[in-house]
Amino acid sequence: MTSLTHVQRVRILYKTILKLHRGLPIEMQPLGNDYLRDEFKRHKSCNPAEAHVFMNEWANYALSLAEQLGLRGPINAKKLGKPLQEEYLQNMKDEQIHQLYELMLAANGIEDDKKLNNNS
Repeated sequence: MTSLTHVQRVRILYKTILKLHRGLPIEMQPLGNDYLRDEFKRHKSCNPAEAHVFMNEWANYALSLAEQLGLRGPINAKKLGKPLQEEYLQNMKDEQIHQLYELMLAANGIEDDKKLNNNS
């Protein structure tokens, strides 16, 4: 048996998550897919240590989402999501905190006041 290359593992994980997103409520699917696509593009040329962490975190996300969705999709699913531990926030870079904030705004359908004020 041949082992998969890094690129093959990345593609399998990416496609698996896209398939899992089909089980999300319809209004959450584009948000999840756009975020997934953006993050994978941003980390396309990261160093091996970052790639290892990146792949582990996204694999954990896929497992968690699969568990939350259950076998029959959102009808029999647990509540989606889980609380973010404070230690994760403390280990995040400023850019990551900003991304998380923008994701929260988008998920809740809230316009960013700064963007609104800049467009006036």
